[in-house]
Amino acid sequence: MNADPYYPYSEYLKKKYGKKVYKLPIKLDITCPNRDGHAGIGGCIFCNEKGGSFENLSEKYSITQQLEKNREYIKKRYKAECFIAYFQNFSNTYMPLDAFKKFMLEAAKADVVAIQISTRPDCIHREHLDYLQKISDTYKVDIVFELGVQTVNNRTLKILNRGHSLSDTINAIIKIKKYGFEVCTHMILGLPWDDMEDVIEGAKILSLLETDQVKIHSLYIPKNTELGSMYKRQEFELNTLEQYKEEVKMFLRFLDPNIAIQRIVGRMPEEDSLFCNWDTSWWKIRDDIVKEMQDENISQGDLYNYKEGILCI
Repeated sequence: MNADPYYPYSEYLKKKYGKKVYKLPIKLDITCPNRDGHAGIGGCIFCNEKGGSFENLSEKYSITQQLEKNREYIKKRYKAECFIAYFQNFSNTYMPLDAFKKFMLEAAKADVVAIQISTRPDCIHREHLDYLQKISDTYKVDIVFELGVQTVNNRTLKILNRGHSLSDTINAIIKIKKYGFEVCTHMILGLPWDDMEDVIEGAKILSLLETDQVKIHSLYIPKNTELGSMYKRQEFELNTLEQYKEEVKMFLRFLDPNIAIQRIVGRMPEEDSLFCNWDTSWWKIRDDIVKEMQDENISQGDLYNYKEGILCI
């Protein structure tokens, strides 16, 4: 039986590869369609100029250089045996196809077991999927899309200036799964404009779409963002830490127990943030959630009873 009341990503990797696997983050000089006018202007209100990557090497290094430098550090520190090439910042399928092909090919190294690609639900194109299929077949690497879903509430998506809708998310996951690739969905809990119904519905939709992994983020507020300006103007009221814990627990309870959980709380450097995790260590929040679930005798998927619908008797 798991020590955790949810299915941890580390166990998923161990079961899949039988070895100690770690991600090697890769940063590119790219952007997003809701920054350059195609889907919006200014980007997501919570995204600063780093595009969601706070600990990466500079994009001035080639992909090979980034992989080698990160591999050397991680292999020494964590005794990792194989790696995932993780394209982390901004929207990595929002670039010219020739550049995309070059980068994916460069990442398919001998000890890379998977290529993980961060992008948006409205940036999933057949040409990229077809090429990734060739890469996967030729180099025997798994392909995983990390999709920034964030919420299933369309009104909240507009406030966040995401530039896509729930239907885009559904369409993206269906397209990706048709190729046999995996999907990791990013969700922000603790959003002031969402309620518990949105949290539960998010877990249900991701489960029914058969997403493979979920990464749960707490809402943090980076400096030099529109969200930061809204926070300073007191345009919204932050959820409490207790509210966040309750949302995480309920989200997990309605989530398919076969979906691996990469994390249940996000984090960012203190020097880059106006607010992050109620001035509490991320690991303490994580441990508190785990203990509360154990004490309450609840677990991931214990309310996953809706897939087959209501039985008529």
